[in-house]
Amino acid sequence: MAKVTLEQWRMFQSVVEHGGFSQAAQAVHKSQSSINHAVHKLQESLGVSLLEVRGRKAELTDAGRIMLARAGGLLDEAEALESVAASLSSGEEPVLTLAVDVLFDYECLFNAIERCAGEYPHTRIELRETVLSGGEELLQQQQADFILTTQVPQGFVGEPLTRVRFVPVAHPRHSLHQLGRPVTREDLKACRQIVVRDSAARNRQDAGWLGSDQRITVTNVHTSVELIERGLGFAWLPQTRIRESLSADRLLPLSTEEPWERDVTVYLVYADIDRCGPAANLLIGALRDCLGPLE
Repeated sequence: MAKVTLEQWRMFQSVVEHGGFSQAAQAVHKSQSSINHAVHKLQESLGVSLLEVRGRKAELTDAGRIMLARAGGLLDEAEALESVAASLSSGEEPVLTLAVDVLFDYECLFNAIERCAGEYPHTRIELRETVLSGGEELLQQQQADFILTTQVPQGFVGEPLTRVRFVPVAHPRHSLHQLGRPVTREDLKACRQIVVRDSAARNRQDAGWLGSDQRITVTNVHTSVELIERGLGFAWLPQTRIRESLSADRLLPLSTEEPWERDVTVYLVYADIDRCGPAANLLIGALRDCLGPLE
């Protein structure tokens, strides 16, 4: 049987985070004496000194630093456990947050959201649009219930959901279409490329061919399409997002010397599958129905 309680660990963590007992008392709305008692009992039960009071400030001992790191993981797990219980007891999620890479098929996405909103009108849906490692960052920061991404974060399991084909395109009157022969790498280097920036705040990554000296960098696929339709450059774009532009001849695939069309797999990655309630399961099921089996 554990000698200490989660509440004692929380009080200890609060004292460290807020720089002292009185500051922690104000932050967590408890009396200073109750926080003093909790931390004293914690140290007494463990037989280890965790804090040293210097003036008005409580500072960690060497042992306290080690125990605080372990306590953080313990409290995170306890919070996740409580969240699972809340989801199971309420049945319907109050908020459902999903992060979706902008290359995903938005027609399928919108159809799935429409079904979910119809079945669960009281669940607020928050859609976060991401590029490259942006979804991974949101998942690791616990800001999304699940993500649709081309990159499975380390420590998570991804379910392959669909494949998206990237096609090199330019405006029909772009100079690359007037060469009268397949486009080479050297041709591309001499022209302006439109690049979509990674939406992650940290550890941004580049992807695809980035050999052009001239470049316009944007943060959204829609902006990239608009620029290319104005004849301002070329890019590799997901077919899922340019069907209308291709059918209306506003964009035209480039005939390239090398087979530069490429397929990218999109994965479904859960933050914690046990925390997914009925709204999340319905939305994911609707996505699978729309996309069909992965070949």
